[in-house]
Amino acid sequence: MEDRINKVKEGLVEKLDLPKDVVLNFPKIIITGDNEITIENHKGIISFEDSEMKINSRVGAIIIKGVGLEILFIGGDTITIGGKFKSVVYEGLV
Repeated sequence: MEDRINKVKEGLVEKLDLPKDVVLNFPKIIITGDNEITIENHKGIISFEDSEMKINSRVGAIIIKGVGLEILFIGGDTITIGGKFKSVVYEGLV
């Protein structure tokens, strides 16, 4: 039933040309160069090391790999991560 509701919401968002990240609570990822990433609409931190972070989101885990990773800001549903990034990968829902 929840899948059906989500499909209806997605269709409505497409037809009305509304921002998906706001209406459907999808993560919004802003990457600035190779040293700062801001993720909005996250659902918490799964794991944190200086070489890999896993951030939970509505669409599954977002995996960030790099060197010297650190949390620069965390508040509400926004997190900013600093360091030298190598990759950003969606793990997806299981």
